[in-house]
Amino acid sequence: MKLLCDEMLKGLARWLRTSGYDVAMEPDGRPDRSLIERALVEQRVLLTRDRPMLSIRGANQVAVLLESNGLEACAREITRKLDINWLLDPFSRCSRCNTPLIETERPAAFPPDIDKAYVCPCCDKYYWQGGHVARMRLHLENWQEEFRQNQAQRNCLP
Repeated sequence: MKLLCDEMLKGLARWLRTSGYDVAMEPDGRPDRSLIERALVEQRVLLTRDRPMLSIRGANQVAVLLESNGLEACAREITRKLDINWLLDPFSRCSRCNTPLIETERPAAFPPDIDKAYVCPCCDKYYWQGGHVARMRLHLENWQEEFRQNQAQRNCLP
C-alpha cells in the first residue's frame, strides 16, 4: 500500500515511513485538487484531516478522512481503517525523503559499538541502531498490538 499524507499529517507520515511504508508528502499549501490528482495518478491512498477535501471529484476513490487529533489517536484510527501493519519493515526507509535505505560501512565518526549503519542514497542521511531506535520500536509495537486486535476481531466475525 502506497500512501500520501497532506500537510496536517506530516508526523504520522514519518512514523509510517519508519514502519516501512512508501509515504509521499506534498509541500505545504498545495491545492487539495493536486493532492487528489497525485493520489489517483500514483495509486496512493490519501490520508487527510481536511473534511472539505472529500467534496472534490475523485476524492472518494482515494481519500481516507482521519477524524482524530494527535499522533497516537491518528495512529489508532488509521490502524483500524487501513489495517496498518506497524512492523511491516521497520527502519527501512528514510524518514526525511522516503527513499529505501541501503546498508553501508560504519562511518568513522560513529560510536565504536555501532555495528550496522544505513544511508539514504538520495539525501545522504545516516541511520543506525542507537537508543532512539529502541524507543521508536516501542511505539511501533504498541500500535502493532492494535493491528493484531483488529485482525483477531475480523477473524471472529461470521
